[in-house]
Amino acid sequence: MNQPVIDRDVASSTRAVDMKLEVIVLPVSNVERAKRFYGDLGWRLDADFVVGDDFHAVQFTPPSSPASIHFGKGVTSAVPGSARGLYLVVSDIAAARSELISRGVEVSEVFHRAGQGKPAISGPDPERRSYFTYATFSDPDGNEWLLQEVTTRFPGRVDGNTTSFASASDLASAFRRAASAHGEHEARTGGQRDENWPDWYATYMVAEQAGKTPPL
Repeated sequence: MNQPVIDRDVASSTRAVDMKLEVIVLPVSNVERAKRFYGDLGWRLDADFVVGDDFHAVQFTPPSSPASIHFGKGVTSAVPGSARGLYLVVSDIAAARSELISRGVEVSEVFHRAGQGKPAISGPDPERRSYFTYATFSDPDGNEWLLQEVTTRFPGRVDGNTTSFASASDLASAFRRAASAHGEHEARTGGQRDENWPDWYATYMVAEQAGKTPPL
């Protein structure tokens, strides 16, 4: 049988098929208790359906998240409470922690790491570097969530062809960073008002999110 001939130059330049992480499954022992907990967090209830006596599935989505969680009866054979390292990325960890506490959640103190694999150190990262500051909390079964403060993505960790913001707060933060950088830009160019500042802001914000070198 003849095998198809693949033009590797064409194959390597073809965009991969979109594959978006949609759902993470959590093992819980009490569906109604878990439902109350995640509902009290302010997460959106997307589905709650029962099929017979052996299947009950619930889906929640965190605010502005593209991915959701599933839990229920007959959903997974994993041990309840065994999920670890469930990352919730936030742009302001202090604000996120305060909101969770106001909703009755026990949240750890903020901590940071000096580097990959290094032990935890109390308090936020001294330089407020993106990816380095954390806090944790757990649901009633003990499934552990890790808050991680991310303000700027590392190069290559976003689609360079797409610019998006998860919330108005994230967009406002990007505008503030662009405004600060633009002030430095105007100072370098003699302090004259830049009439094309909207274009400069847009170019800066797109480059920042894609991990590329922003304009000077």
